Amino acid sequence: MNGTRTQPITLHPQNPHYFLFRERPTVLITSAEHYGAVINLDFDYVRYLDCLATHQLNYTRIYPGALFEREGDFIAENILAPRSGRLILPWARSSTPGCALGENKFDLDRWDPAYFARLRDFTAQAAQRGIVVEICFFNCQYPKNWPIQALYHANNVQGQGTADHIGFQTMRDPDLVARQAAYVKEIVRQVNEYDNVILEICDEPGLFGTPAGEYHEWVSHLIDVVIETEAGLPNQHLIAQQVEGDLGGPGDFSGDERVSVITGQYIWLESAKQIGGMQLLETDYDHGKPIELNESAYYPVWYTEDREAASRVEAWEFVVGGGAAYNHLNGMFTITNPAGHDPNNEKVLNALKHLRGFIESFDFLRMSRDVTTVVGGVPADAFARCISEPGRQYAFYIHHSVLRTPKYVVRPGSHQDSILFELPAGRYAVEWLDPESGLVVSQEQFKHHGGKVTLVTPVYRVDIALRMTGTPLERA
Repeated sequence: MNGTRTQPITLHPQNPHYFLFRERPTVLITSAEHYGAVINLDFDYVRYLDCLATHQLNYTRIYPGALFEREGDFIAENILAPRSGRLILPWARSSTPGCALGENKFDLDRWDPAYFARLRDFTAQAAQRGIVVEICFFNCQYPKNWPIQALYHANNVQGQGTADHIGFQTMRDPDLVARQAAYVKEIVRQVNEYDNVILEICDEPGLFGTPAGEYHEWVSHLIDVVIETEAGLPNQHLIAQQVEGDLGGPGDFSGDERVSVITGQYIWLESAKQIGGMQLLETDYDHGKPIELNESAYYPVWYTEDREAASRVEAWEFVVGGGAAYNHLNGMFTITNPAGHDPNNEKVLNALKHLRGFIESFDFLRMSRDVTTVVGGVPADAFARCISEPGRQYAFYIHHSVLRTPKYVVRPGSHQDSILFELPAGRYAVEWLDPESGLVVSQEQFKHHGGKVTLVTPVYRVDIALRMTGTPLERA
């Protein structure tokens, strides 16, 4: 089934901090399963995608086969950890027994047609629902899970993949690198026709100590593999890569013209020199590319207290701060509950739906990250962000929370803040919105002759958002 309607999702020519998808300016927002939708035969991805579409969420991620996990890793019914006998990968099984988790070893010389049929159907089903699929080819290999992978020498009949988990994401093992490149090429070819695809190279390449210079060389090689493969195909897709290492040094591809999407994980993070998505808004915005927070803390198990509010505030702050893509990692999507039915999960999904509606209520292509308009009034126990088209439109968001890396713990209360803005002369219309419900809770209009002005929020529990539009006085 051909998924292409227009050119593949790309950077918007008017404002490359955002995407152009099917001729519309686009921000990608979702709460997604743990990347195993294709490789886990027990997962009903149609019901999952229907859930996203029902909540007007337009983004998901997958790991297409180079890494999977063991049952019991992280969370019960982890989709990335299929049950015994229910794993499907790009490589066909051989007739030789002895794979680490049972069944026969993989034959790296043969692709599995059933896998690629499932990959293509998943991508097509997402395309039909207007959902963009980010295909992340690799994650670093976890020490305990590297020995169960198809590319580990004991699990394939070729006996290839003799590097350790540190060397997996390096150029040390030429035979392994050749197999990795072949895997990337085949996936790129199989999904090339679809307009709803972003190609991501590797998550967390240095998490377990691989030297930055070595994984940088390896990632760079695979970027070239994608580009060279697509050069002979009808479509060219965006390439994404996570920022790791020292900013501006090995591991940071933000300034690399081959990479179009700058990616971070979690809100604030410095473990293994990973850079959190919220940090990237402050350090990398001037590269003029979309900034993506493509993995949050794991809901619900990594959050505490009001988990739903904590999930909400990080998404709203990131997008209202200028982020282009946000993925909330959601453990409520399971084999037995692929649509994530749960009253608390419904709160999470609805808050993201309201966020998409909020950002799309603006002509956001004309807006950019704004650190000069709000000049006072944000309490010490609050986090606030703003984007604007000065004098014309402003999006502002504030929440009361404590940072407990890699997530927030919200601090509910009876909050009311007096926020000091620096605004040009004009007539302004103000709406304060409740992010949880999406409803407008207060409205006002005022005439301003330029300079500082204080806007008082309504009383709110955790967070509140501002939508403000302006008309210059000479045209008012």
